[in-house]
Amino acid sequence: MAGSADNDPVILVDASDKEVGTAGKLDAHKRGLKHRAISVLVRNSAGEILLQQRHPAKYHSGELWANACCSHPLPGENAAGAAQRRLKEEMGFVCALAPLFTFDYRAPVSDELIENELVHVFGGTHDGRIAPDPTEVAQWKWMRFDDLAADIRNHPEEYAVWFRKYVAAHGGLILGWLARG
Repeated sequence: MAGSADNDPVILVDASDKEVGTAGKLDAHKRGLKHRAISVLVRNSAGEILLQQRHPAKYHSGELWANACCSHPLPGENAAGAAQRRLKEEMGFVCALAPLFTFDYRAPVSDELIENELVHVFGGTHDGRIAPDPTEVAQWKWMRFDDLAADIRNHPEEYAVWFRKYVAAHGGLILGWLARG
């Protein structure tokens, strides 16, 4: 939901992920400034991937389906720490996380905002209780990867741009990671 966290500082970076300053989150997205981000993919032991539908009041991409969580490290916070923090805040649980890949993209999102992110993508396994923050998450579900890929092909407008890009660019890696669940 709209609030003070909507303009927390983000870490501006260059193409090699070197810190070059900070900016308010909304300002960075309005101006399309490259910044560091995190995303978390979560699988269960059945090899399904956890999806969340973003709350309609999120500052962008509301009501779209995406991965378990995504956000930005705060200044002085490393990507792994931010991933753990946001998974707990958004989805209400913690699990061990390991780096999966990094992803650099620029794309327009809703409300005339631009994502220009160097994303550190982490993966973890969880079979326990999920208790999402209702101000962050409208609903959640587990999905098999082949069903997810087909749904993204048939209904891309229902998915956040970054998540569609992860599946397109790293689908094989994600599928292999899910199979190890």
